Amino acid sequence: MASDLKRQSNRHSGPTAATPWGANRLPGRLLAWQRADLRRHGDGAAPGGEPGLSSPPPATAAGILGPLFKALFPEGPPVRFVFWDQSAIGPAGPSASWGSSGSSGAAVIRSPNALRRIVWSPNELGLARAFVAGDLDVDGDMYGVLRALHESLGTLRIPGPQAIATGLSAAARLGALRPPLKHPDVEVRLSGWLHSQRRDASAIKHHYDISEDFYRIVLGPAMTYSCARWEPGQTSLEDAQRSKHDLICRKLGLQDGPHMRLLDVGCGWGSMALHAANTYGARAVAITLSPAQAVSARVRAFDAGALSNVEVRLQDYRDVRGETFDAISSIGMFEHVGTKQVPEYFDRLFSLLVPGGRLLNHAISKPGGKKMRGATFINRYVFPDGELIDVADVVREMERAGFEVRDVESLREHYAKTLRAWVTNLEASWDDAVKLVGEPRARVWRLYMTGSANGFEEGAIAVHQVLGVRPRADGTSSMPATRAGWG
Repeated sequence: MASDLKRQSNRHSGPTAATPWGANRLPGRLLAWQRADLRRHGDGAAPGGEPGLSSPPPATAAGILGPLFKALFPEGPPVRFVFWDQSAIGPAGPSASWGSSGSSGAAVIRSPNALRRIVWSPNELGLARAFVAGDLDVDGDMYGVLRALHESLGTLRIPGPQAIATGLSAAARLGALRPPLKHPDVEVRLSGWLHSQRRDASAIKHHYDISEDFYRIVLGPAMTYSCARWEPGQTSLEDAQRSKHDLICRKLGLQDGPHMRLLDVGCGWGSMALHAANTYGARAVAITLSPAQAVSARVRAFDAGALSNVEVRLQDYRDVRGETFDAISSIGMFEHVGTKQVPEYFDRLFSLLVPGGRLLNHAISKPGGKKMRGATFINRYVFPDGELIDVADVVREMERAGFEVRDVESLREHYAKTLRAWVTNLEASWDDAVKLVGEPRARVWRLYMTGSANGFEEGAIAVHQVLGVRPRADGTSSMPATRAGWG
């Protein structure tokens, strides 16, 4: 990884040519700032003929941006910022005249194009585009750098007119007030009605229909893309994923008898269905919206000799009709359902269960909920249209649909550990991952998984397993008396 970052640093040592978007023009006010600043400081044309980028520059990037950083971070930047000309601002160096100890890492601005992207999108999305494109990077402890930056938001000063003027002046001197750059190709904006079946299928394909070998690098042999369950002393990700699948099978009561019929909603590469079939003799129907996953799951079932017990379908849960199941598992799929579709989701799953049948809903949650919308990193690059729903609302909707909720369990710390394992896998095979999916997409995954691990560790997000049963007419449920029934 370190060698890759060095190569990337060389590649981004200078400005990139502007995107040929002839129709785009800088707003008049930004042009005025740039022209006025160039009159004060000279154009200093770089070898490529672009104004404002002299070689060497009349002042360092850190010196030019210093007043803006002081305005934004009155108590000092939380981490060190290193610029393309090797100048720096922040802790742990001679350039830092103020600031605290910071984290054991640095934010690296490899090109003026990072500023250019942020000028045109002065928000989370602009920062994300800069990172995905390789114009912005992290050196050292990425978890620590992201955590320090996130914690600093509470003390970040909202820029006033003077700070904005200072920032625009600095951007002009550094050549960042030019037409917007082309967005990274891996950015997506979906069309169509929100959470229509066609749009949901497009969202799933964006995230899941990439190289299976890439997923194998990240997820390891388990090929399971959801939170593992780490039992005491467990160090293997594969064992922890097996432990999670077995817990779900036991919560669903699959150990009570062979040939129980299981529906696995959002089956991924079929790991849950295969475990249920091979360990408990269940007859599993596994459904997914990803064509690539469906093919892979069928191949895995064939290789495991489980085709007689595992049926894999390319199917939306809304299209499952006219059949019943003894148990339903939904693992890491609920985040794609959408708040408005939640009643339909639980109504449909309730209708598919026999009396006494159980549903295990395993999903990321957030107090108050959160919708992945608009100009955010997660919406444009990771899970378009995704939604995190408060676990209290999950319980309420399950009960409204007719379920009796029997158990709620949080695996928050387990997901942080799972994500760290995935990041370790990715970084250990970075060059291979880049060959498979390209550097921008690999960078998306590194950023999203690292930030998510922090989120789970800090308690900003959680993951809950909610177990419900469809009671019989006489009120009996056949549930065990205590959790000891599933261990």
